[in-house]
Amino acid sequence: MRLDKYLKVSRLIKRRTVANEACDGGRVSINGKTAKASAEVRPGDVIEVAFGERRLRVEVLAVDERATKSDAPALYREL
Repeated sequence: MRLDKYLKVSRLIKRRTVANEACDGGRVSINGKTAKASAEVRPGDVIEVAFGERRLRVEVLAVDERATKSDAPALYREL
């Protein structure tokens, strides 16, 4: 699954366009490397997102195309 879509489906970022802009701005990395919005996300990857001064680090547990709001927290684990 694409990184920008995963960020939206997992509810880490509310909208896909905002996720796309965050990737283009270099504020998102996968496994320590700056990632583009089209980067492929797989279980076991570590995603780091910079929200201003706050940094969020999560490990991808599952990739699901359609997750409901209640299922979204099961897709990742905060580190």
